Amino acid sequence: MLKVPPPKSTLFMFRRLALSHLFATASVLLVGGELCAQTRSAASVVAAAAPAPRATQAGVPKVFAPTLPRTSYSRYEWKTDIVATVFWIGELPGENNPTPNDKSSWDQEWQKNFGGTDDPNGMNRGANYAPKAFTPKLNPFYIALPYNDVMEGSLTRPDAYVKIPWFKQRFKKPGTTVIKGQWLAIRYGNKVCYAQWEDCGPFVTDDVDYVFGRARPKNPKNNGAGLDISPAVRDYLGMPSGGRCDWRFVDVGEIPDGPWRWYGTNNDFIHRQTAGQRQMDSRLEELRRMRDQYFRQNGALAPARVR
Repeated sequence: MLKVPPPKSTLFMFRRLALSHLFATASVLLVGGELCAQTRSAASVVAAAAPAPRATQAGVPKVFAPTLPRTSYSRYEWKTDIVATVFWIGELPGENNPTPNDKSSWDQEWQKNFGGTDDPNGMNRGANYAPKAFTPKLNPFYIALPYNDVMEGSLTRPDAYVKIPWFKQRFKKPGTTVIKGQWLAIRYGNKVCYAQWEDCGPFVTDDVDYVFGRARPKNPKNNGAGLDISPAVRDYLGMPSGGRCDWRFVDVGEIPDGPWRWYGTNNDFIHRQTAGQRQMDSRLEELRRMRDQYFRQNGALAPARVR
């Protein structure tokens, strides 16, 4: 028995139903994506309006739930009982700081790129561990270690090739640093803070055996200080300048949520958020083009654009 093909009107109806389903799905994705963006925006407003954590008498925010060290395996060892001193972007030269901090070892416009002076006065700092006067454009959680992998004359220090664990993965050309922006964990008591390596010091810049080995700091000044910490690190840990702490390098995947993720064009976590948003925006725009092209080809009016 011969099968009679369905009439053309039936095929046309099924085709229209299939296309309608396709573009209904695309519209849901578009609306969903844009509502997600609106939800994120609304969440940001709510977070901004939320009451700030209580501050101590010195104006330093109190941390109620300290971040404990991670127990998972790490390839970097802790360096223990290290004297840490406080320094800040925009610090003027003085007896214990002969070099002004408007520039760093790798950024000739460090203070400008940060957005101003990182005022260490606790009364002038907010509950977000940043200056009240402006929103920092770089991560306020930064440190300095006494080693620089770049020498004058745009050369890479010879010991960098063999001492820096991640050198081969990051090296691009001689005279370009591979240590700027590296993350550290700093432990003081039962609190752990995370920060990025953004300058060199205190006092010396060639102590490779301490920074990447097991030697003690060779700097004799300030009780043998081997680490400089920013006001944000100081405030989060509740550690005074000259206090003793432990530190180690960490990979980005080891870093938990915290205020060290909030700010900075130099911040890995800000980069990831920006890249993810760009990817979503690109996909939404592609769906819009597909939808609008369909309605133009079929002679129908496109639905109102969701804003």
